[in-house]
Amino acid sequence: MTRYASVLDLIGNTPIVDVSVLSPKPNVTILAKLEGRNPAGSVKDRVALSMVDAAERDGRLIPGRADQTLLEPSSGNTGIALAMVCRLRGYHLKVVLPTNVSLERRQLLVAFGAEIIDSPGNEGSNGAVRLAQSLSNDHPEWTFLYQYANPANPLAHYTTTGPEILADVPEITHFVAGLGTSGTLMGVGRYLKEHRPEIQIWAVEPPSGETVDGLRNLDDGYVPPIFSDNDGERLLDRKVIVRPRESIEWTRRLTEVGLFSGLSSGAVVAGAIKCAATIEEGRVATIVTMIADDGWKYL
Repeated sequence: MTRYASVLDLIGNTPIVDVSVLSPKPNVTILAKLEGRNPAGSVKDRVALSMVDAAERDGRLIPGRADQTLLEPSSGNTGIALAMVCRLRGYHLKVVLPTNVSLERRQLLVAFGAEIIDSPGNEGSNGAVRLAQSLSNDHPEWTFLYQYANPANPLAHYTTTGPEILADVPEITHFVAGLGTSGTLMGVGRYLKEHRPEIQIWAVEPPSGETVDGLRNLDDGYVPPIFSDNDGERLLDRKVIVRPRESIEWTRRLTEVGLFSGLSSGAVVAGAIKCAATIEEGRVATIVTMIADDGWKYL
């Protein structure tokens, strides 16, 4: 068995499992990349490490200095991943977290030593972003990594997730992922398009005014800068709407194949099912989708 020097070396190279039993068409294969197998339990492990590494390279963070404080808004997973990285690197982390985030995510943040700053639950992740921006302005001595605008976010997926997918599934025809910070879609999408322009990139979002944890609708008034900076509207081939109820239904359906995921993953799989339904009879297609995390943090 492989021996690793640090738990951070376990980030990435996550497995892919065939969930085609859920596909509405026998000619369409659906494969799920299991990001919950990352050490802190989600796809955001990749982003957290990438952002901290980038901040250390450009001098915003100095390794070994324990008096440095990081600030980040999160609905849970990015905060948890950053808390793990900061615990190992010796930085103090303040996470701006909506009050309606599940107890399990709060407990894990505390276990890793993060400090939680509450933002109004009814304002969701957009409210957490606004409060974090305000706090950053008031405390310029804090390092504000800001996943929504940090190029190290999509870069993590361009350099790791995208290459992993293409190497493991060279026959991929469609990539379906949730629209949150947009880092996964921008990074993986750009990598896949550069190597195989015919691959379709589909984004899953909730309806405007409705909430699915970890996802956002751009019509609700906040467009992540990394989406604009990476020409997201041009990169995406299609956006598909998945309602909260569908997210819950497909989260439950995933247990039929032995996967217990978070709600955003249920939404993304629902989007993959809708994608599969558009494939004409007789045409072979392979859809790769992301299971962003496991479901134990939402119980």
